[in-house]
Amino acid sequence: MKESESLTNNLLMEVDVLSNRLRNIKQSYKTTENKSLKGRLFSENKNIFRRVNEIYKIAELINKNNTEEINFSNLLVEITKRTLNENKFESNLFFL
Repeated sequence: MKESESLTNNLLMEVDVLSNRLRNIKQSYKTTENKSLKGRLFSENKNIFRRVNEIYKIAELINKNNTEEINFSNLLVEITKRTLNENKFESNLFFL
């Protein structure tokens, strides 16, 4: 199965946008006192985190079928893994 660079590139861009949004949510959550806003931020974070997890699983499937050592799917796996590790939001932020 040949890697689709277009698909991988689109997923890379999506992970970049989602990663930035997760950082913004984290910052907003820390600075707000509004309980309704905190609830919406928590919910949005959960949904985004779930989507990044889905992309990570897709990236692993794409990467598994690729024989090249250096490719976009390797990059996608690494970026999604870092995003997931950086944003262990539920265990770090909501229980401060």
